[in-house]
Amino acid sequence: MELRQLEYFVAVAEERNFTRAAERVHISQSGVSSQIRRLEHELGAELFDRSARTVTLTVAGEAALAHARAALASAGAVARAVDEVTGLVRGRLTVGMVVGCTVTPLFDALAAFHEAHPGVEIRLREDTSARLADAVRSGTVDLALVGAAATTPDGLDALTIVDERLVAAVPPGHPLAALPHVSLRELTAHPLVCMPPGTGLRAVLDQACAEQDLHPAIALEAGAADAIADLAARGLGVAVLSASMATPHTDRLTALPLADADVPALLALVWQPAHHPAVRAFLTHAHRAFGPPPLP
Repeated sequence: MELRQLEYFVAVAEERNFTRAAERVHISQSGVSSQIRRLEHELGAELFDRSARTVTLTVAGEAALAHARAALASAGAVARAVDEVTGLVRGRLTVGMVVGCTVTPLFDALAAFHEAHPGVEIRLREDTSARLADAVRSGTVDLALVGAAATTPDGLDALTIVDERLVAAVPPGHPLAALPHVSLRELTAHPLVCMPPGTGLRAVLDQACAEQDLHPAIALEAGAADAIADLAARGLGVAVLSASMATPHTDRLTALPLADADVPALLALVWQPAHHPAVRAFLTHAHRAFGPPPLP
């Protein structure tokens, strides 16, 4: 049994797809499949049910997954222990970011880190905020830029980048366009265009509506702010964005504050309290790139 086989096993288990797992570990799909077959042969049991389009774990696979993750974490800890005493920063840094991320300071931090520590392999992973927070907790992602409602994810250290309110964005001529602000009840009388479940902005919207027992009609969902703005500008629904996301689109959309939605939308960099030298080094560059945290 080899560590790389365990890495491929965990990748397939998390991606639920051999092609995506192969892209994640940077080898061919046939290479991943071959190594998984060898691992299954050695263990004497199939780890995956391959009968459906989505790959799922068998009972044996479920039993093996936690131990595989622990073995990979332990192997990483050996290298980190040596790094601690030698002062080296090497290995791999896996950074997560929300789908459609255009937060350029994150890219600035990655570039500065790469220049300072060329021996560290950087991997990027796009996903929803909820799944990225879980991935940081499990150790499959080292740190991630995620959205959240009101507070940062439990159990993780965080650097809050953005703390702002939601706005409704509508094109000229929309019934809401002439108002100075809107209430949630006025907002939810119209079809909405917003982020999908699992994102920070959607969590804010859902929480605010639940507090007033409102049930918005979600017409369309998109993972990128520009896409949401484009759809709203074409009259397909009222866009729900954060204030800063709406700012680049003021030439075609009017942003209206939500008067009674007090839940703040946060964008934060999150990581585990116990972290390795590469994370600490990256955080130094992140603090420089993002600047001081926003005032409460």
